[in-house]
Amino acid sequence: MKSRESLIRLHRFQVDEKRRQVADIESMLEDFQRKERDLEAQVVQEQEKAGISDVAHYAYPMFAKSMRARRDNMIESMSELSRQLEQAREELADAYRELKKYELVEQSRQRRAKREAARIEQNVLDEVSLNMHRQNMGG
Repeated sequence: MKSRESLIRLHRFQVDEKRRQVADIESMLEDFQRKERDLEAQVVQEQEKAGISDVAHYAYPMFAKSMRARRDNMIESMSELSRQLEQAREELADAYRELKKYELVEQSRQRRAKREAARIEQNVLDEVSLNMHRQNMGG
């Protein structure tokens, strides 16, 4: 019995840990998205200041080029984070299914134990009642 409870506790811990991982990745992804938008705004602002938006133009601002490169790196990182998030969500779903399996087995075991206890109690009450009936009939 203790081992089943420990197993359920372990699986609950694993589900909680997977939830934390998903939340952490989601938070990082949101942060990266915000940073990417900020970098894009800086690029646009720099292009407007220079009056040049063609990256191939010889006078294209170096600051805008570096911001574009950072933004491109940020987009690549977001793509990787999105893959990690999808994997973490799948792992969370798997962990949750595994937990539910153990919880359902335990609930089923508890229901069987209650039915057995009720059956035994009813047998005892039937025996007491039968004995009382026999005493009344014999005496």
